[in-house]
Parts: sequence; structure tokens; C-alpha cells
Amino acid sequence: MFHQEVFLSTDNNATSAIAQLLDIMARLRDPEGGCPWDLKQNFDTIAPYTIEEAFEVAEAIARRDYGELKEELGDLLLQVVFHSQMAREAELFDFEQVTRTLSEKMIRRHPHVFGADPAADEQAVNANWEAIKAEERRAKGREHGSALDGVPEGLPALQRATKLQKKAAKVGFDWPGPAPVRAQVEAEWAELDQALDGDNIDAVEDEFGDVLFSLINLARHLKLDPEQALRRANAKFERRFRHMETVSSSPLAGLNTEQLEQLWRHAKDQE
Repeated sequence: MFHQEVFLSTDNNATSAIAQLLDIMARLRDPEGGCPWDLKQNFDTIAPYTIEEAFEVAEAIARRDYGELKEELGDLLLQVVFHSQMAREAELFDFEQVTRTLSEKMIRRHPHVFGADPAADEQAVNANWEAIKAEERRAKGREHGSALDGVPEGLPALQRATKLQKKAAKVGFDWPGPAPVRAQVEAEWAELDQALDGDNIDAVEDEFGDVLFSLINLARHLKLDPEQALRRANAKFERRFRHMETVSSSPLAGLNTEQLEQLWRHAKDQE
């Protein structure tokens, strides 16, 4: 039996702040005196901003900039409020229904906390979570009997590849460890080299995709987050490139390859 008292705990300050935010959004969308830009928006036009704000949250976390994280979390919350207001206007649902649905889902998916089903460890929690999600998909008519169900097509490709691999691994379709995955990366590189010898760009793209997919698989077996690893690589490249721009006595565009390489090595040495 679920603990109903989780619904009784309220924070008056948080409740007031949320009410103010909902009122601001309603004013912005008011046909009489609202903001022209906000009034023009719909679910499709706002969706890209929602995705962008989620990435900005991740960026603030990666930088450990908690002041920025506070602001970015607010921007992400605004996206939820914006979509909820548009849904309210269309008589689809409202913010209260969004939050209640979320609360019910969290309680339902944590029977080891709010119910009588114990979970011995994290592995048991994950197994219960996946079983409950599968049952939810069946109830919605979205379960097609595939182990790969539940991975949204709209995810960024890198993130979706990771999730697909994890889903397949749960039914045993996986390499036993990093070593054979590393060998598979080499095999995919060889196939890419072979494709590069031809003039079929589709074949090159296909093999290049296989290389990326194998590298993501390797990251998973090394217990690394490929997204985080790439973020670090991006930050390192940007840091070194900006150093090159700073120390160079001439614009980089006017330098030859040897001069650029020398500046790059200098930037690396500074680290």
C-alpha cells in the first residue's frame, strides 16, 4: 500500500512561487495585452527551445557552475509551464495534471519506497523499474514485444545509441567485456577504410556510423558516459584553440600548417 502522506507535505513558499510563475505565463499568453511573441508560439515551435534548455542545464552541471544551474533549471521549468499553458488553452490538460501525473508515476515506479515490495539493491530497483515501464507501455498500447521498446526516436543520436545498446544487453545481446568491443572498433575502422577507397558516399556514411556506434559501445563497457567524454573533448579543443588565438601575433587564418601546429603544441604544453 502506498504512503499517501507524500501528497500532504507542502512548502508554502514553493507553492506561491509556482503560482506566480503560472500567472506570469498566463499573462504572457493573454490575447488581450499579452506578449506578441509568446502568443505566436505552439507546441512545435517551443519544442526546440525545450531541448536546448535541457542541454544548457547539462552544460552548467559539467562546469560545476551552480549559480548558472539555478538559472538554467528555471529556464527548463519555464518550458514545462509554457507547454502546460498552451495545453490548458486547448483544453487538453493543465500544469496541475502534469504534476499529479508525475507524482503518481514516481510512486508507482518506486514500490520499494512507497509500497510493500522490497528491493535488495540497485540492480533489483532497475529490474522493477523496467518491468513497471513495460507494463505502462502495454496499458497504453505501445508495447510491441521488442526489447528495444521505450527508446524515443527523438533522442540525440549518441544518447539513443547508448540506450539501444543497454536495452539489447539486458537480454544478453552484448559483448562480454571491453576487449572484444575494442577489436570490433578496429574491424569497423577497416571497413571504413575500405569504403573510403571507393566513391560511394552512402557507403562511407554507413561505415562511419558503424565506427561511432562501436565507440559508444566501447564507452559503455568502460563505464564511461560518451556524451560526457565528448563534452570534455570539446572543452579541451575550445580551450586550446582560444589559447592559440590569444598567443598568436597574427590572425590564425593567415598562418601555415606548420605555424598552426606549433601553436597547438604550445597550447597543449600549457596544460
